[in-house]
Amino acid sequence: MNNYNFQTPRYLVVIEQIREKIKEGKLEPGERLPSEMEFAKELGVSRNTLREALRILEEENIIIRKHGVGTFVNEKPVFSGGIEELFSITDMIERQGKKPGTEILFTGYVDPHGDDIKELNLEKNEQVFLVKRVRTADETPLVYCIDKIPANLLEKGYKLNQESILVSLEEVGITISYAKAEIKTMSYNEEISDIMNCDQDTPLLILRQIHYDLNNRPVLYSINFFNSNQISFNVLRKRNI
Repeated sequence: MNNYNFQTPRYLVVIEQIREKIKEGKLEPGERLPSEMEFAKELGVSRNTLREALRILEEENIIIRKHGVGTFVNEKPVFSGGIEELFSITDMIERQGKKPGTEILFTGYVDPHGDDIKELNLEKNEQVFLVKRVRTADETPLVYCIDKIPANLLEKGYKLNQESILVSLEEVGITISYAKAEIKTMSYNEEISDIMNCDQDTPLLILRQIHYDLNNRPVLYSINFFNSNQISFNVLRKRNI
């Protein structure tokens, strides 16, 4: 019988060491990391091993690289939420003791894009009601929202009467039961980053959601762009027994 000696890859050990330093306060949010040579020596690893660990930590948004400046521990996000929770942005802002606000950039009926037709099961030539908004917390941009609703679900002259689009839909008899969501990251985008007051080194979190009503009909397609320095999402994972 063969005996195998499985060892944890060294870069994974380094990741845990850096996480522990942040947790214990030895590395503060916003603090610049030592130079690559110094940090590798401090941790007792090669520079290649350190680079791989930092690459993964950057993907997880735990550290950020600022070109020509250095690598920093990311500032702790002000807002956080569980992705398994169908949350209201308004409620999330208020829970942090901040004042929610909305800047409407566009509302109206438009022709759908390819994704809209697929995700909302639209018929040929059917339009969507499009809403583009910037949601703010104490007047600071938090999320750029693009929401699309099948036009045939709304009465003529429909207007968004609430800061929460979920509440506004309930007022016209549409109750959201659940949503399917995915999260991605996006680097600097001139138009959206400018709207969100993000610099070129701040990535954006993209939360795409298809919302379904009580009859399992897709009734709302949302694309939300968050400032990654201000918000984080977590997932509660349970073991099946």
